[in-house]
Amino acid sequence: MYSGCNSEWSIRSLTKLIEQIHEKMKKSIILTIGLAALMGAAVYANQQLLASSIKEARAETSRTSDQLKSTLAALNALTNQKKGDLRPAYDTFCSEISKTEAAANWTKMRINWMTGEGQTYFSNWQKTIDDISNEKLRKKSQKRLDAVQESYKKVESSLQQAGDKFVPFLSDLNDIKKALAADITPGGVKAIKSTVRSANWNHQFLDQSVNSALKEMDKMEKALSSEVKE
Repeated sequence: MYSGCNSEWSIRSLTKLIEQIHEKMKKSIILTIGLAALMGAAVYANQQLLASSIKEARAETSRTSDQLKSTLAALNALTNQKKGDLRPAYDTFCSEISKTEAAANWTKMRINWMTGEGQTYFSNWQKTIDDISNEKLRKKSQKRLDAVQESYKKVESSLQQAGDKFVPFLSDLNDIKKALAADITPGGVKAIKSTVRSANWNHQFLDQSVNSALKEMDKMEKALSSEVKE
C-alpha cells in the first residue's frame, strides 16, 4: 500500500517537473522571439538612420556642386565683362566666395563624420550578420553589407579628395579678390587672367570629385531605400 502511494507521488512529482520544464521552455522561446524582434527593430532603425544620413549628405553635396558652378560663373562674368562698371560683378563674385568657403567647411565636417560616427552603422550591421545561424543567408547578408560599405568608402574617398582640392581653388579665389580689391579696373582684371585660368583648372578637378561622391551616394540611397521598385 505504501509502495503504491509512493509510486503515485512520484508520478505527480514527475508530471509537475515536466510542466515546470515546459513553462520554462515557453518563457525562453518567448524571450528569444522578443529579443529577435528587438534586434530586428534595432537593425531597421540603424539602416534608416544610415539612409537618412546619406540622403542628407547627398543634398548637401548637390548644393556644394551648384555653389561651385555659381562661384565660377560669377568669376568668369567678371573677367569677361566688356563694358560698364565692374564693381557690381566684383561684389557678386566676393559674395560667392564666402558661400564656397561655407561649402568647403561642410565638406570637412562630413568627412569627419563619415570616418568617425558614421562607421558605427556598419559595425552594428556587422554584429547582426554575425548572429545569423543560417550560413547561406549569412553569406548573402555579408555580401550585401560589403557592397553598401564599398560605396560608402568611395563616397568618403571622393569627399576627401574634394576637401583637398578646395584648398587651391579657394586660394585662387581669395588671391583674385585681394588683387582686385584696390584695382577693380579693366587693367586690374587683365592682370589676374592667369589666376582665373588656374581657378578654372582647379574647379574642374574639384567638380569631378564632388560628382563622383554624388554618383556613389545615389547608389547608396537606392540600396538602402525601403521602397519596392519594379
